[in-house]
Amino acid sequence: MKMIPLFAALPFALAASACATTGGSTTPAPTASAKLAAGDGAARGTATVTEAGDGLHVVVKAQGLTPGIHAVHIHTTGQCVGPDFTSAGGHWNPTARKHGKDNPAGMHMGDMPNMTVAPDGTGAIEYHVPGGAISGGETPLLDADGAAIVIHAQADDNVSDPAGNAGGRVACGVLSAK
Repeated sequence: MKMIPLFAALPFALAASACATTGGSTTPAPTASAKLAAGDGAARGTATVTEAGDGLHVVVKAQGLTPGIHAVHIHTTGQCVGPDFTSAGGHWNPTARKHGKDNPAGMHMGDMPNMTVAPDGTGAIEYHVPGGAISGGETPLLDADGAAIVIHAQADDNVSDPAGNAGGRVACGVLSAK
């Protein structure tokens, strides 16, 4: 059996222990999720928001919608009272901007890309909201009155203030911290 001198083995042991202790946080990333529903309570999918160092990562998976293009937004109030979901308030806009990615004075932090819904009624989007946080900081998503994800009847024109001419609200889900 070949012996390794202690002074030769020590750097390897230190490197291994450093990897084990500094390799990453064991605390899970803050997340919030919502079950999306239509005005009559029928299930319309899910939304998940995960906080990362670069902001919020949003994943929306929808079902039971009419085929075509639908606007999806983060709304400022965590209430989804059907059938019209106006209880969800306007778009999440902690930076006091105008609406739409194409608006020179825009955009709301709650503005997201349109979602294409397939002929089978399903659709999905993934989007990154720079600078957002689930709670705390300058732009908390889940403040005192919460937040909601809303799917609209039509596409967002990405410029018209305050809501992009996206039409009625066809699905809504209140975001809850996990």
